[in-house]
Amino acid sequence: MSSVRDWEAPNPIKEGRQGVFGKPVDRYEGPLKVTGTAPYAYEVETPAPAAYGVMIGAAIARGRIVAVDAAEAQASPGVRLVWTHANAPAQPPAGTRRHPRSTAGARPALAGDRVTHFGQIVGLVVADTLEQAAAASHLVRLTYAEEPPTADFHASLEHATDPPGEEDVEIGDFDLGFAAAPVRLDETWTTPIQNHCQMEPCATTAWWEGESCVVHTSVQMVKPAQHGLAETLGIDRDAVRLLTRYIGGGFGGKGQTYDDLTLAALAARELGQPVKVAFTRRQMMHGTIHRPATVQRVRLGADRDGRLTAMSIMSWTHCHREGSFTEHASNFARSLYAAPNRLTGHRLVKLDLPGAGPMRAPGEASGTLGLECAMDELAEQLGLDPIELRIRNEPEVDPETGRPFSMRQLVRCMREGAQMFGWDQRNPKPGQVRDGRWLVGMGMAAAIRGNFLLPAKCSFTVDGDGVVTVRQGMTDIGTGTYTVLAQIAAETLGVPLAQVRVEIGDSELPPAPGSGGQFGAATAGSAALDAGMNLRKAVAELAVADPASPLHGGDPAQVGFHDGLVAIENRTEALADLIRRAAPAGVTAEGEIRPAADARNWSQHTYGAHFCEVGVDPVTGETRVRRMLGVFAAGRIVNAKTARSQLTGGMIWGVASAIHEGNAVDTRYGSLINQDLAQYVLPVQADIGELDAIMLAEVDDKANPLGIKGVGELGNSGAGAAVANAIYNACGVRVRDYPITPDKLLPGLIANGF
Repeated sequence: MSSVRDWEAPNPIKEGRQGVFGKPVDRYEGPLKVTGTAPYAYEVETPAPAAYGVMIGAAIARGRIVAVDAAEAQASPGVRLVWTHANAPAQPPAGTRRHPRSTAGARPALAGDRVTHFGQIVGLVVADTLEQAAAASHLVRLTYAEEPPTADFHASLEHATDPPGEEDVEIGDFDLGFAAAPVRLDETWTTPIQNHCQMEPCATTAWWEGESCVVHTSVQMVKPAQHGLAETLGIDRDAVRLLTRYIGGGFGGKGQTYDDLTLAALAARELGQPVKVAFTRRQMMHGTIHRPATVQRVRLGADRDGRLTAMSIMSWTHCHREGSFTEHASNFARSLYAAPNRLTGHRLVKLDLPGAGPMRAPGEASGTLGLECAMDELAEQLGLDPIELRIRNEPEVDPETGRPFSMRQLVRCMREGAQMFGWDQRNPKPGQVRDGRWLVGMGMAAAIRGNFLLPAKCSFTVDGDGVVTVRQGMTDIGTGTYTVLAQIAAETLGVPLAQVRVEIGDSELPPAPGSGGQFGAATAGSAALDAGMNLRKAVAELAVADPASPLHGGDPAQVGFHDGLVAIENRTEALADLIRRAAPAGVTAEGEIRPAADARNWSQHTYGAHFCEVGVDPVTGETRVRRMLGVFAAGRIVNAKTARSQLTGGMIWGVASAIHEGNAVDTRYGSLINQDLAQYVLPVQADIGELDAIMLAEVDDKANPLGIKGVGELGNSGAGAAVANAIYNACGVRVRDYPITPDKLLPGLIANGF
């Protein structure tokens, strides 16, 4: 098992003899996906013909089901079962843990007559075909006793409370420092609900093998899903095998399981045959979590030279009445800029809405839309360039903890990005640059995202063909896990990528935390490196102990691995030949990673700087992104191609947050107004102009044995603020209510005389 002090030892990743680590390697599973042969959860081939389940969502947001009429549905062609709360199988109460070490508790479905949000799953119809199940689902008649929902976030702010177990964080005396500041800014920003809108909806295929349940489901974390299902079914955890090998996007929305998993497993047990259950796109909007709306009050106080003397971000957000999730839109600011007097905190409003939860860059994606625009407004008050203001407030150590930074290249990101983007051509006076009918402006914003390392295990096996197989209960939600693990194995064991097999997404494999929080590659990869190093040692000892090997009698510490060979100086042997002769059954080694004992001694983050140029049509209020650049510092880059894809994807999401994306609530019914991809506005190819992401050279040896960090959420931190700042520079109109749509820009454009 690796620990922080072991990380200084030489390792093959640093040597890079195979030349695959850090390179733009094609996706390991790419050919399967583009040819349609990668089976997603709903597409898995079953051992016997499957039945198909269709779920029914509640038509009210709050109340009770007082009557059920399922007779017509039950009598419909092909229908195998119809369940509501009245006849669903008994399940343990929510959160039940029969096994004390379960990482998740029971999640019962159809557990009672109470409705707590619109779209809550209240029924299931299973039939021989999907069409039969869908038709019959419309024949289930539910009668409700409806209660008025509380669904208006902004009207409920006065009822906000502190999130459970949280207190405001204050350093110095903010009120005194803010009152004394010669230059002050006090403004409020609002962000809307966002839905994850993954390409693949949440779906499950389940069947039973005797007393054991096999489920293929679309989820980001393997072990919590396995344990939670076992608790729900009332069986041992080892009696559930959960597989999630290919996932069509997650973004945090598949960080937990939903009723498709529970109902598919229960129905398969009831019917004695495989069952497939999937959310429809409309059901995804209400039946799964979403990013909650926020209200952010940002107060900045500075001296005349632009040095912050007081800084506060207080955020209000909402969650389900029975939940506690908090969008921590203020947390990121605690490590971003220096200021002696600081106040940050959160308030939570409980509503009768579907559950809120994490969504790509939770906290930063929303919070930077406020603070990074506030910094630009303050820079304008001071007559400073926005980059210069940020540089003047660059901290030497973490502003709140006093810990040294493990590595911080934010200023370099801003300076190099400015040079590459042509920032010196920006006219600081808004509304002065035209290109035909378009008003043109530039904006920038800083990016930050914390770096995390979690416990994980992995195993490596090399067989008589010289093929190295990586096994880990990790997931790949499109971020490149398959590819990263293959690169680490190839580099560590000195074999071509073609000789590496990767098996992930299976609860029977060595456990890993899954994908999310930008910790996936660092955590899974560090465990893989440890397994690879242990396998190197085992193979080296095998070689020097084998009288038939050219390496016999040598020092195992001197054995090298490259190009499919094991070698000591000029004595070499093919790895495959050695294993085939000396260990025909293959050699396996385990590896593990845990956060180092001194990990908390450092403030660890990833950083970036976004630059954007937009055009604003003064007649229609339309905004067009013309070009965008992000410069990032995120540790050693494992795969230049997949990392750039993650970063640019996050940047595009930032564009969406700034000018496109958001969902409104019909407060009468507690329902989201936009319920499909025809109405929910997302950017398409034509909405994104020239786009690039640059990754600075960096190896953070305090982070993990690989010196790598995550990038999946960094690209979405600050990107929207750069767009908003560019819009202001283009036309002189500040909109603090996202998204910045034409109807919000037009009054200001008219007032400015355009």
